[in-house]
Amino acid sequence: MTAYEKVTAARDAKKLTSIDFIARMFGDSFIELHGDRRYSDDKAVVAGLAMLYDTPVTVIGLEKGRNTKERMERNFGQAHPEGYRKALRLMKQAEKFRRPVLCFVDTSGAFCGIGAEERGQGQAIAENIMEMMTLKTPILTILIGEGGSGGALALAVADEVWMLENAVYSVISPEGCASILWKDSTKAPEAAEALKMTAPDLFKLGVIERIIRQPKADETKMFESLKILISRTFEKNLALSDDELTSARYERFRKIGRPE
Repeated sequence: MTAYEKVTAARDAKKLTSIDFIARMFGDSFIELHGDRRYSDDKAVVAGLAMLYDTPVTVIGLEKGRNTKERMERNFGQAHPEGYRKALRLMKQAEKFRRPVLCFVDTSGAFCGIGAEERGQGQAIAENIMEMMTLKTPILTILIGEGGSGGALALAVADEVWMLENAVYSVISPEGCASILWKDSTKAPEAAEALKMTAPDLFKLGVIERIIRQPKADETKMFESLKILISRTFEKNLALSDDELTSARYERFRKIGRPE
């Protein structure tokens, strides 16, 4: 697949969303929590508590919805400031009990409407990035579709970042990049190649730690193996002291782009 074909696959309305991942991995153990305690509940962000085998975890997902009605309700996965503040509220709660945090990212970007800007969209994203860098509990982020700009990064300052093989992760959409560079959005396929936004490219650059293969048929095995990998990762990071955990997370981001 070309880079732009992977962009198209990441945007496919038929692919699994965060809610699907949560349901298949955690079932009835997931308890959704709501609200940022400041303004409202943002339905573009699904968050709550769940059991990963015998370990309680905090789960946060950017949710696009699976049909037109759901997508309208979820604002197409574009979170408002209150969505990011809800996520941070639950992350700080997780830190209190040293409960691991698992984030699923699937968004074209944070919502850029007037109301979101009035309520501090940039500040909310910046605060998440700052707080996640020093959060004293393990964090793992998995990109399951689009990972667009700061809207994705606000939930991706983690100990490790994983991607599905057909997911993408970039500072800007290929169409937006093409419009800026060439004043022609039809050059999006060329922009997608140049942006190095696919999982293999990002793995080579050290931006992500793992690529998750997506089966074409039965996905049960994928979810079972994913749960095992997540559990082992959390177990490894829970064994670290607070200083060891946050120092390793900080160094992870410092070395991105650094020559070997």
